[in-house]
Amino acid sequence: MKKSTWLWQLVGFSVTALGGTLLHFLYEWIGGAAWIAPFSGVNESTWEHMKLMFWPMLIFAVIQSIFFSEREDFWCIKLRMILTGLCLIPLLFYGYNGIIGKSPDWINIAIFFISALLAYIYEARLFKRDTGCRCPKKWAMASLCIIALLFVVFTFWTPHLEIFKDPLTGTYGI
Repeated sequence: MKKSTWLWQLVGFSVTALGGTLLHFLYEWIGGAAWIAPFSGVNESTWEHMKLMFWPMLIFAVIQSIFFSEREDFWCIKLRMILTGLCLIPLLFYGYNGIIGKSPDWINIAIFFISALLAYIYEARLFKRDTGCRCPKKWAMASLCIIALLFVVFTFWTPHLEIFKDPLTGTYGI
């Protein structure tokens, strides 16, 4: 498994990059169907871009868990990796915009890919350590379920906070 860690990370990053890109447009492509809204981007807010990263990472984790069943700390490592990616998006976006001002679209796209890449590099380092994570499996899985639930709930009942605001329209949620 140790020799294939970087291959897993490359595949995971690719799934996240491709999946996130597809999910960015899926809501619009399907005509604004409510059933797809919790899983795809419904506007251009920072929160929605975090959602675009979360779902592909989670789906890849579920598939990967079949092959990593011997790792007791697998779900704890996945939780840490996903949280890292989710936190990097607003940190890089608001950090960059706070220093430079409004960013061009290509910078916003790059922030998504850089956040995913850094998250998978971090995860590779955790997998290479013998004690990658000490969080109990049930807690890690429950935390991921709570995050998933928040993405679903906040799609339909969106708080009026800056992270949820679409910078193009000034609206929140759907």
